[in-house]
Amino acid sequence: MEITIVLSLLLLAIILFATEKFSVDIVTLVMLIVLVLTNIITPAEAYAGFSSDFIVILASVFVLGAALEDTGVLEFLIVKLVRVASKSTNLLLALVMLVAGAISAFMNNTTVTAMFVTPLVGVSRKAKISSSKILMPLAYASILGGTCTLIGTSTNVAVSGYLDKAGIEPIGLFEITPIGLILFAVGIIYMMTVGKKLLPKQTNQQDLAEEYNIQKYLTEILVMPASPLIGQNVFTSALANSPFRTLNLIRGKNNFLPDYQTVFQENDILLVEGSLEDLIKIKESKGIEIMADVMAEKDLETKDIRLGELLVTVKSNIIGRTVREIDFMRRYGFAILAISRHGETLRSKINEIELRMGDLLLVQGAAERLATLRSSQNLTILDEFQPILFKKQKGLITICCFLLAILLGSLELVPLSVSFLGAAVISVITKCITTERAYQIIDWRLLILIGGMTAFGTAMENSGAASFLATGIVNLLQDWGTLGILAGFVVLTVFLTQPMSNAAAALVIVPVAIKTALALQVDPRSFAIAIMLAASVSLITPFEPSCILVYGPGKYKFSDFLKVGSGLTLILVALILGLVPFLWPF
Repeated sequence: MEITIVLSLLLLAIILFATEKFSVDIVTLVMLIVLVLTNIITPAEAYAGFSSDFIVILASVFVLGAALEDTGVLEFLIVKLVRVASKSTNLLLALVMLVAGAISAFMNNTTVTAMFVTPLVGVSRKAKISSSKILMPLAYASILGGTCTLIGTSTNVAVSGYLDKAGIEPIGLFEITPIGLILFAVGIIYMMTVGKKLLPKQTNQQDLAEEYNIQKYLTEILVMPASPLIGQNVFTSALANSPFRTLNLIRGKNNFLPDYQTVFQENDILLVEGSLEDLIKIKESKGIEIMADVMAEKDLETKDIRLGELLVTVKSNIIGRTVREIDFMRRYGFAILAISRHGETLRSKINEIELRMGDLLLVQGAAERLATLRSSQNLTILDEFQPILFKKQKGLITICCFLLAILLGSLELVPLSVSFLGAAVISVITKCITTERAYQIIDWRLLILIGGMTAFGTAMENSGAASFLATGIVNLLQDWGTLGILAGFVVLTVFLTQPMSNAAAALVIVPVAIKTALALQVDPRSFAIAIMLAASVSLITPFEPSCILVYGPGKYKFSDFLKVGSGLTLILVALILGLVPFLWPF
């Protein structure tokens, strides 16, 4: 009965993680509640994962990474890199991958990718290089860089924490560095040769209206004398309640964006957005005359009004909210004309669309409002890179704290959790990062997910589900030997990381893999490390957050990731299966 409950919860969790109907932390907490109520785990076991060392390590690394970002250290490095390599595409590609991967060995790879996107898009447009040739390699390099150290990804830290909890020797800070460097180097070589040829060559179009194909959705209408619209507020009028949106207004010689105080006047010319069917309905409205269609970007831009692309950032607080809920026009002063998401352009019912991380917004607004967006944590302006002022003294303090934490932890003079927590506290005390920013930057949803899935691993052991699955796998694959069984776990991990996060997938499989290894009388650390690495090399689809961030700016299609990433994933999986038994013998 308990096995059925646990496996049913696992299947339900996979479905909910994939559909994103509910936040992953909520799903995880509900699972814990059910497991406690069914007496499969005790309350102490349910909460044990949240009080472990690896949660402290992860939180501390988030704070230290943000301190490096806030002091301008990373952006100073990125600016220098771009200036040196901007004249050669191959040199730029190689250096970007090397530097991004090196930084990702000690920082969250999604943050690293986000910091590189805007300057690289700007450089590619100025140098007339296709950004699609640079951004996917950037994402892959940052992901593979995380395999080089224990703190490179949350998956590494989570698996090491689970091993410690299971009474197995945890993974050292630099224990996986040799195999990680090999995987990283192979990834760079692949992207510089085979991958580069498979990458699409997208033209960096100067006409954004043409690129998003919005011309056929835009029309100018004239407010005729005696029209019932005269005197009505633009945003509460009968026109506002129709499927059309008023984008800007021409009154005499003035072309301006309407605000919440603007009312219609006789002979106003309105630029409206809507479909052909809705246009026919508008034609029948009394007091409105349809004018010529808008044909090009010049019809949408003036000296004071411009088009631009905004990227929804990783830590944005507008994620999961609709454009209407955000009140985007009032809050930011820009009208959203279209949204590019996963290679698809969304143009209809913009106000009802729920924004997601990595969405690329085509906006129209006052040029002067862009200055206010440069300091926004929610949106990044593509092609408008303004590096943070490099605070040299505080930057050096943060770097020294980080290096000292690594040194003390790697030499085992103090526990890793203490060394990194101490470094994070010092960075706050020295005001390299504010206390508010430190709490804000920690990905609490990820910590809840990892802590909860660790407890789920305990539930799999207590219920017998881990032993049940281990026995089934051994019986199914025993003819293939120990390496064949390990290969089965690795492939399963690669596939599970598609609907689930890497850390969640690893924590689901590791308990079963440990039971299997013990049944085969081989070292369970070999199985755990192979699964941990496999979770970080699944590059078949763009569901990894770093890939989602470059999806829109690179103008990629889903098939592009499938075409480029599949071959690289197969090579990396083969390397893991060949190197892990050699470095960590069975």
